[in-house]
Amino acid sequence: MTVRIATRGSMLALWQANHVKAELERRDPGLAVELLVLKTRGDLIVDRPLSEVGGKALFVKEIEEALLDRRAHIAVHSMKDVPAELAPGLAIVAIPEREDPRDALVLRPGLEAVSVATLPRGARVGTSSLRRLCQLLATRPDLVVEPLRGNVDTRLARVARGDFDAIVLACAGLRRLGYGSRIACALDPVESLPAVGQGALALECRADDSGTRARLAVMDHAPTARAVTAERAALVRLQGSCQTPLAAFAVEEGGALRLRGLVGTTDGVTILRADQRGRDPQALGDAVADALLAQGAAALLAKPT
Repeated sequence: MTVRIATRGSMLALWQANHVKAELERRDPGLAVELLVLKTRGDLIVDRPLSEVGGKALFVKEIEEALLDRRAHIAVHSMKDVPAELAPGLAIVAIPEREDPRDALVLRPGLEAVSVATLPRGARVGTSSLRRLCQLLATRPDLVVEPLRGNVDTRLARVARGDFDAIVLACAGLRRLGYGSRIACALDPVESLPAVGQGALALECRADDSGTRARLAVMDHAPTARAVTAERAALVRLQGSCQTPLAAFAVEEGGALRLRGLVGTTDGVTILRADQRGRDPQALGDAVADALLAQGAAALLAKPT
């Protein structure tokens, strides 16, 4: 039997799809797995911030269409790109073990710094994320934070030639592509709370495709799935989007989940935080979202800054 995986064509997306391909073939040596490489609208629009053109959902629409019209059996996404609501008829059926979920600081050649705090005054920092922008300016309001789009290689090339003093990327993507040595420091979640699902993959298929569901289910990593379920529950409750700085990050602590959430303004002046523990991921996500809403998060979410 041949199974097709729909994926974007970036180096990171191909790494992720090939990783899943290898795992499926390892578990079933008689299975043939092919990649269906697609361009998404998010790949085509690279001259404007995502918050201005529809958010990260632009990276999944064409991939999900390939599932629905049966050109592909499986879609592999970066979980942080998956919108709060899936297309009808589709389901995320497995979340493999998470890579490093933290943000990474990458420096231009010759710049000596070991943290955001030690960057030069007025340093130019590149990021495509309002979440990162908010937290950078909360820590260092003197920084000049500018938009940075493109794949990992493009972003690394720009900081290497000195367009920026530093850029902030995900540790997971850098490590997966063999660029771990470029990480000057991994930012502690206290300083830069990760995006919902950061470092995790989402394996998606048609909800009624029982054969594919069974193949993918064995790749699910229960602790990662619990953490990401809590994070996404908060995202859904908040009705969050890429237009407002928002973060949620869960870890297992002492037999329970600890979930931290954040909603802020892009200037970093206002940041609302919630931090709770619980055993039920869905209930915990709802509780953290409600705690943020009780502090006034709805006003920030309704009026992007």
